[in-house]
Amino acid sequence: MTALDGTSAPCRILLVEDDAGDALLVEELLLDTDIDHVLVHCRTLGEARETLAARRSDCVLLDLHLPDASGVGAVAELLDAAGDAAVIVLTGLAESQAGVEALAAGAQDYLVKGKVEPDLLQRAVRYALHRKQAERANANLQAGKLRAEENARLERGLLPAPMLSSGDVVATSRYFPGRQQALLGGDFLDVVETADGQVHAVIGDVSGHGPDAAALGVCLRIAWRSLTLGGHRGGALLELLEQMHIAERSSTDLFTTCTLVTVDRSTGTASLHLAGHHAPLLTSHGHSRELGIEHGVALGIAPGLHKWPVTTVRLPPSGSLLLYTDGLVEGHVDASAERLGVDRLLAIMDACADSDAGAHLDRILEEVQVRNAGRHTDDLAVLRLDWAGLPVMPPQRTRAGVR
Repeated sequence: MTALDGTSAPCRILLVEDDAGDALLVEELLLDTDIDHVLVHCRTLGEARETLAARRSDCVLLDLHLPDASGVGAVAELLDAAGDAAVIVLTGLAESQAGVEALAAGAQDYLVKGKVEPDLLQRAVRYALHRKQAERANANLQAGKLRAEENARLERGLLPAPMLSSGDVVATSRYFPGRQQALLGGDFLDVVETADGQVHAVIGDVSGHGPDAAALGVCLRIAWRSLTLGGHRGGALLELLEQMHIAERSSTDLFTTCTLVTVDRSTGTASLHLAGHHAPLLTSHGHSRELGIEHGVALGIAPGLHKWPVTTVRLPPSGSLLLYTDGLVEGHVDASAERLGVDRLLAIMDACADSDAGAHLDRILEEVQVRNAGRHTDDLAVLRLDWAGLPVMPPQRTRAGVR
């Protein structure tokens, strides 16, 4: 007989019967079957619950009339304690309706005392085990569907539709969970255009993986969008995000890194804040480079420090900025344990040049993943901002000359 876990171990059967004669009869019937089994006998429901708590059973044979429980109530109590065990109810000759009610309550089958032969008992135990396996598989399937729906809702929260109205700046993004079928991590991104024509972008990474990190990432992303549309900027915005991070995180060791970018199309400049995150990569005329930006501390690392200096850079009339989480550069290189790093990423970006932003990102990610060969499993998110037609600002002059 094969147990519930698919092994060839003896089937563990628990008999809950207070009548010694009936218990002996069931024991003899089981001996006349082909079931390789280990039988444990309990006389009360309380004793059965203690036995099940100490060691699980594959199948439980339950009498409906016990000193401490009877009828459908006994079935419900036993099912609560039985876990994955299949339950077969033992009824009297005049209790066929009680057997039907037991099935409705969750039992897999019922047998009438005095009418049970070894072959019937063997079939009943085998079919009950199979039905219980099917129930468990269906429950796991439903749970998987629910998790997939929850992941989809989290993904929509982490990766919203950009709020861009002018069309002068275009946003393209990609996201890959670190492990297939794993819950989303805490990577998040967003882009909005405010009434003054400025374009604001954020990319962030909550430490850790799973639902807690994803939920915090969604919370911070929504807070960033709301605060940005409400007029908050720069260090003041990061201070509010840190307050939100601390209030919503599930444990004190969680922290969040992020990059804030504000593109001012009227001046052709971008203001950037780094909170423990990577600097964006600027691409213009087919060449990519990392922007030299002053770094600040990650959110939640040193609450109250508020060290997030601003760096303002002049943007070329046309080009793109690539914002990314560390999963893009921390993968391995070929067969070595060496990490990809920013310099190799820049070379890949230039080698994979494509006029279409989405195709360019796909080619970059494909090359990065091929080199990593599945060895590094961090989440990966990228956000690319493309623009054209920014003003060409005259060079700034100093006493030493043109800068």
